[in-house]
Amino acid sequence: MIEHEPASGIFAGYAFGQAYDEMFAGAGRHRPHYAGIHERLCELPIELWRERQRAADMAFVTQGITFTVYGQAEGVERIFPFDLLPRLITAAEWATIERGLVQRITALNLFLRDVYHDGRIFQAGLVPRTLIRQCRHFRPEMVGVQVPHGCYLTVVGTDLVRGPDGRFLVLEDNLRVPSGVSYMLANRQIVKQVYPQLFERYHVRSIDQYPRTLLAHLREIAPEGCTDAKVVVLTPGVFNSAYYEHTFLAHEMAIDLVEGRDLLVHDNTVYAHTTGGLERVDVIYRRVDDDYLDPLTFQNDSTLGVAGLFNAYRAGRVTIANAVGTGVADDKAVYAYVPAIIRFYLSEDPILDNVETYLLDDPRQRAFVLEHLAELVVKPVGESGGYGMLVGPHSTAAQQQEMRDRILAHPRNYIAQPTLALSTAPCLVQDGVEARHVDLRPYVLCGRSITVVPGGLTRVALQRGSLVVNSSQGGGSKDTWVLGA
Repeated sequence: MIEHEPASGIFAGYAFGQAYDEMFAGAGRHRPHYAGIHERLCELPIELWRERQRAADMAFVTQGITFTVYGQAEGVERIFPFDLLPRLITAAEWATIERGLVQRITALNLFLRDVYHDGRIFQAGLVPRTLIRQCRHFRPEMVGVQVPHGCYLTVVGTDLVRGPDGRFLVLEDNLRVPSGVSYMLANRQIVKQVYPQLFERYHVRSIDQYPRTLLAHLREIAPEGCTDAKVVVLTPGVFNSAYYEHTFLAHEMAIDLVEGRDLLVHDNTVYAHTTGGLERVDVIYRRVDDDYLDPLTFQNDSTLGVAGLFNAYRAGRVTIANAVGTGVADDKAVYAYVPAIIRFYLSEDPILDNVETYLLDDPRQRAFVLEHLAELVVKPVGESGGYGMLVGPHSTAAQQQEMRDRILAHPRNYIAQPTLALSTAPCLVQDGVEARHVDLRPYVLCGRSITVVPGGLTRVALQRGSLVVNSSQGGGSKDTWVLGA
């Protein structure tokens, strides 16, 4: 049954379904921590809100905040879609999220070291060795390589969803080159300009320190004996969809943005071409996938990386963040084992639960999924950004048959999960405020310690009823306010 907010004012079209709503506990009953936002929305006319949204969109244009949605006919950059209404998270909720993320990242770091060294978890029979060896992101070249301070993961973006009961669940881990943090920071700048008094009234925790904290953690993992480490951001170049983010972060950290052609390796040492000559590089924050990092070790036709880089890395003369081979731990089939991974390395129960996951190389689980394709979400295990997935309830019979054929041909390449009723949050639309489905990507920074940034990128499914929030698939975002105690 669907209930409606009383048909008046800006909330006239606001509908409630089965999902948890971030602002409302039911029709006409806003949650206490949303009182200020609700009051502000009700006292101003929709025309003023539309004007403010247009001003925010123009600010994104003038700052060059864009994103490329691949696969669309035009294939060009456009404004990163942004909703002006912030999403609020209470201090108590955030405390649980923070503890859960620290626990999860700690265990995954230990798991990655074990994968490439001792293999204790395989010997214990908790994770199949074949599962890892079949992972497309497993790098046999990393076996035995010593990573500074055992820190495989420096920047993590873990996707969380809130279930119908209000609990946060982990949907997936992004451990290779997670993106989106620049949009989180840009969203905050815009919203603070629109709601200066309301922002202060809510005592929102700051995220402005992100670039400084990232740089500090990158310097912490410099090679042993390195002082005053030189750090650079390695980008694939201007045609990458997240190039804005690469330039933004390099600027905010006051470090060089480089492409592969700007670096060279001599005697297992990495140097950058500068106006003053060659300068040694100690830490590379890479935004280039493993495959393209070094044509001598990985994809031999790559022009994005640096010849000899992996030898310098293996020799301990340069740190690459995130470490090479981390993608093995965000394989969506490995995701299903993370609760067991946490228990094995930390002797603790998970603080944040996984979403129920079906592994399709298991005949019984595969048979169940094939019978219920219309009800489930099916994902490729090695992809990100929402590419190649099937959302059963929103799919056609032809799409389901195509996915069935793919699963039968390569069952290890897919997992399935229930179709979750992602929580909804109020969003500005042309005629008022309507509910849209959202998730949350908090960012975790690791060096010799772990920092969970108090906020994150709330991603929004812009189309009514849609569950697809990925920016690469046309989703948008909104600011996330973590409230003080």
